[in-house]
Amino acid sequence: MSRIFDAYAYGNGPRRGCWWDTTCVLPRPTPVSQSGHTDVAIIGGGFTGVSAALHLARAGVGVKVLEAEHIGWGASGRNGGFCCLGGGMDEDASLDKRYGKSGRIAFRRTERAAIELAEQLITDYDIDVDRHSRGETSLAHRAKDMDALRKTAENVAENYGVGHSLHSQIELKALGMAGPFHGGLTIDAGFGLNPRKYIAGLAAAAQNAGALIHEKSAVTRLNPDGQGWQLEVNGHTIRTDHVILATNGYSAEDLPPWLAGRYLPSQSNVIVTRPLTQEELVAAGWSTDQMAYDTRNLLHYFRLMPDRRFLFGMRGGVLTGPAAEARATRKIRAAFEGMFPAWRHVEAQHGWSGMVCLARDLMPFAGLVPDHSGLWASLCYHGNGVAMGSYCGALLAELIQGKTPSMPYPDALKGPLRRFELGRWRRAIMPFAYAGLMIADL
Repeated sequence: MSRIFDAYAYGNGPRRGCWWDTTCVLPRPTPVSQSGHTDVAIIGGGFTGVSAALHLARAGVGVKVLEAEHIGWGASGRNGGFCCLGGGMDEDASLDKRYGKSGRIAFRRTERAAIELAEQLITDYDIDVDRHSRGETSLAHRAKDMDALRKTAENVAENYGVGHSLHSQIELKALGMAGPFHGGLTIDAGFGLNPRKYIAGLAAAAQNAGALIHEKSAVTRLNPDGQGWQLEVNGHTIRTDHVILATNGYSAEDLPPWLAGRYLPSQSNVIVTRPLTQEELVAAGWSTDQMAYDTRNLLHYFRLMPDRRFLFGMRGGVLTGPAAEARATRKIRAAFEGMFPAWRHVEAQHGWSGMVCLARDLMPFAGLVPDHSGLWASLCYHGNGVAMGSYCGALLAELIQGKTPSMPYPDALKGPLRRFELGRWRRAIMPFAYAGLMIADL
């Protein structure tokens, strides 16, 4: 298996301090221990793979999920828990050029539909996800960024069909969102959740519906086999009619070779504090449970959780290894203290990192892999995979059955993924790209 980061990035080191791991017990399915056949084999046990398994099993399709570690081990079990709009990073003007105004609106409405699907799954299966926050708030870290937020606000109704509110700096303080912000925009879509509880609930629902989930079952070889596919797992052979690649930022360059150069993993770091006292919340002027992020290109994202712990995340890591992880921890701590100086004394009891996944065209892909009959993929959610990953898994489940999708399937999701110019060496562009983004954020 060939990957573009070193082995540390794909081991337990980066996730060792993950707060979510302490919050609930996951289903512990057994590894693959014998050869066999299934209608659909899914590589990856995160939001995409488990959602696809659930929707396929509900339709009576035989399905096996093959997870190299354990359910939610990758980004699905170590993200910030923002079930929100997103999935792509392309801007409205660019989407208009590529897909037309109607195509842009179709994708934006799909972002909203993804949130609604996640919400429906949580309701249908009575999953306690520690839900909170009414929509999400973008906070202007510079005065001039309010102009961009006002422009965004002009298109909220057209894009998403939901309400919004613009906030002045003074209004933010009254809303319990004090800080070095020059105003903000709240869009009434999305909510915060515990991603581990969500993926645990989805996995349990999938198993109850008849899906077979296997952990410690890394796929080491994937080959076409007549009209289907053959997968090597734990020394055994699984034959299947269809395969779903649901590995996102933890994909491999050669599984299958088509993936090489078509996705770019990028690190995101998170810290979680101890529970804050009421006095500490008052001192910082932050008392809301609203999920929020700032307007930086390399954004900070944060929220006060129901138990009064504060989660704070940031993008921007380009190197891996224990030393790089320590540097990233110091960097995120400095950013946290800079934004909330009243909490400089508050220890962060947990800290970890994970991989988000970027596409060359800044848009996710969900569909049939070109020129590969029976091979499907969904990836590149650009750090917003809680909702979009769940949605794309359900979408693939319908496509595999030959159904006309009952859910929106906009052209913007159909790709195909383009290769990055430097291919295997594409990581080399990250330091330069991030340096440019940091300068632009000043």
